[in-house]
Amino acid sequence: MSENKGLVIVFTGNGKGKTTAALGMALRAWGQGMKILMLQFIKGGWVYGELLASGKLAGLEIRQMGEGFIRGGGQQEEVHRQAARIAVEEARVEIASGRWDMVVLDEIVYALGYNLLEEQDLLDLIDIKPAGLHLVLTGRNAPQSVIDRADLVTEMKEVKHPYRQGIKAQKGVEF
Repeated sequence: MSENKGLVIVFTGNGKGKTTAALGMALRAWGQGMKILMLQFIKGGWVYGELLASGKLAGLEIRQMGEGFIRGGGQQEEVHRQAARIAVEEARVEIASGRWDMVVLDEIVYALGYNLLEEQDLLDLIDIKPAGLHLVLTGRNAPQSVIDRADLVTEMKEVKHPYRQGIKAQKGVEF
């Protein structure tokens, strides 16, 4: 069996933990001396804990590319769409650059669901992945075409969530 193969990994589903799982993989890879880039397709504006941590871990870089929460409609939607187009282009450049051992495209599947980019844009990113690069994709409702091209797919299933009990997002857990 081949030992050195860059994998396409997808974390999807309606449960919490997709970004957290990707960050866990990134931390594990960083611990092995690998260089990791995470591009966040939706997150922007807030300072999330992972962003603070990455500033202290040389070789693990996180870039917020999004405009934050999507409320939908009108000019605001076009702002999100433009941010997603820029993020796709940055992902294309970075994936092909040879600088990284792992690239995480956090929330890129959400961007598909919000019609901020085309499914073909994501498939093209998978297609240009160098053989040794691990590519990690997160977001709900991964399309079958992405699942078919992935080497590993994990679906997070919500069983219980504190939000349903009226508990707001907690520092260190959701952000």
